[in-house]
Amino acid sequence: MLTDHYSSAVADLLFEKSDDFIGIYDLTNERFLRVNQAGVRLLGFASEEALLNDPVRSRSLRAQPLADELRMEVVERIVQTGHYEEEAAISRQDGTAFWGKLIINAFTANDRSYALIRLIDQGRLHRAERELAHSIRRNEAIFSYATIGIIVCDSAGRIVSANQLADRLFGYDPGELLHQTIEQLVPASVSRYHERLRHSFNADPQVRAMGHNRDLHAQRKDGSVFPVEISLSYFRLDNELYVVAYIVDITFKKEAERQLLAHRDHIERLNANLEQKVADRTHALMNTLEQLEQSKNELAKALAAERELGELKSRFVSLASHEFRTPLTAVLTSATLIEKYPGGDQQDKRQKHLDRIRTSVNHLNDILEEFLSVGKLEEGRIEARPGMVNIAQLVDETIASMRGMLKPGQTIRTDLSGDERVWLDPSLFRKILVNLLSNAIKYSGPESVVWVRVTGVDGQLTLSVEDQGIGISREDQEHLFERFFRARNVMNIAGTGLGLHIVGRYVELMGGRIDLQSELNQGTTITITLPYENHSPD
Repeated sequence: MLTDHYSSAVADLLFEKSDDFIGIYDLTNERFLRVNQAGVRLLGFASEEALLNDPVRSRSLRAQPLADELRMEVVERIVQTGHYEEEAAISRQDGTAFWGKLIINAFTANDRSYALIRLIDQGRLHRAERELAHSIRRNEAIFSYATIGIIVCDSAGRIVSANQLADRLFGYDPGELLHQTIEQLVPASVSRYHERLRHSFNADPQVRAMGHNRDLHAQRKDGSVFPVEISLSYFRLDNELYVVAYIVDITFKKEAERQLLAHRDHIERLNANLEQKVADRTHALMNTLEQLEQSKNELAKALAAERELGELKSRFVSLASHEFRTPLTAVLTSATLIEKYPGGDQQDKRQKHLDRIRTSVNHLNDILEEFLSVGKLEEGRIEARPGMVNIAQLVDETIASMRGMLKPGQTIRTDLSGDERVWLDPSLFRKILVNLLSNAIKYSGPESVVWVRVTGVDGQLTLSVEDQGIGISREDQEHLFERFFRARNVMNIAGTGLGLHIVGRYVELMGGRIDLQSELNQGTTITITLPYENHSPD
């Protein structure tokens, strides 16, 4: 066993402070006695104990353990030389392998031979070396086979590298450009100027294109000159500046430009003639299109009006036939039944049917009145005619006239405040109130309460009619003030769909506004705000 002094000193110094695998190996029994936590993690074990109890990893780190003869030879070499190093494939607990460098140093304690084994993960180094080699090959391929000429010069203008296309562009054999100066590739007439430009670039290197707003030319080995486009870049290596020139032969481009310029005048003349013809025809076409658009708009308006009129006629016929049929049937039935009660003692039965006839006739009269009101509104024959009105009296009289419509247990309550005498159209106001009360009574059930609230303050009269009826869906609310529109949940209740449309038009004539709030099965509140004066104008 190792001494306590050895265990405490080495464990603290080597085991706990190192990021690499550190293990104490018994060369006699050929197994590990200790492994630091970094080593445990590197080999994928949960704990040092698990590693030491592993029958394979506790004896050898190699993915393929050495044969007995070779293993004994390595152990003997370690004991004799005291030091041994090699790279080997190392296996983790899960079977994956990586390349590691083994550094083994032998030592003796208590007359027994041990080895301090350090394992360094070489996987990242190998990957970096492979990536570097691949990168070098890729860059060489890009440089050598690029479709533009590339020349690299040092700060003195000596060419240190040139790709294959650069050799061909300038007419040199492979490698012949090396150690030439860049000025040899520039026409003699501008070589001195180019040298000054090179010194200027060295003083302030920037990635840029050469020859802004001027043509550039290069010179081949045989002295011939050709047009080029050149872009410059640079890099530094060991504090030495290197300039990279990217060269494109634009001979064909320049020839194409020359041909384009030669044809430009001819094309411009053709374009001028064509533009004039296009302008003339466009003007004629625009006039035609304008006329067509005007005709189209007029036709669309006519079609829309015709479609709306057709829809209104259809809805009117359908509604009128339905609404008229019910009271007329009641009149016919009651008239027939009256004939069956000729006796004087049957007057009460006759009176019952006479009342039904009277109610049905009044209902027919109300329907006709609504139709006539819509017609007068459409023709503009109804105007607001203000007068002095006692609001409280008008509201009370209107409610009194409608109590016969109330259902069993139904009540109308009022809440009046503010100015009592106001200047507005009493007839239109009464019709608005009658219409709103009729709807509230009609669409509310027995035992329900209908509230009428009127407030007159600062020249604004607010009329609010609130019921506890069936309510109106959100989808239907936006159509309520359209002619002949009826909500989907009131189809089994008599009505023309004109009431709220008429109310809206009356409110508009009186310069007011209308607001509706409703929830299904909760009730509806309609609020109307009208401007008024509380004195008679002079």
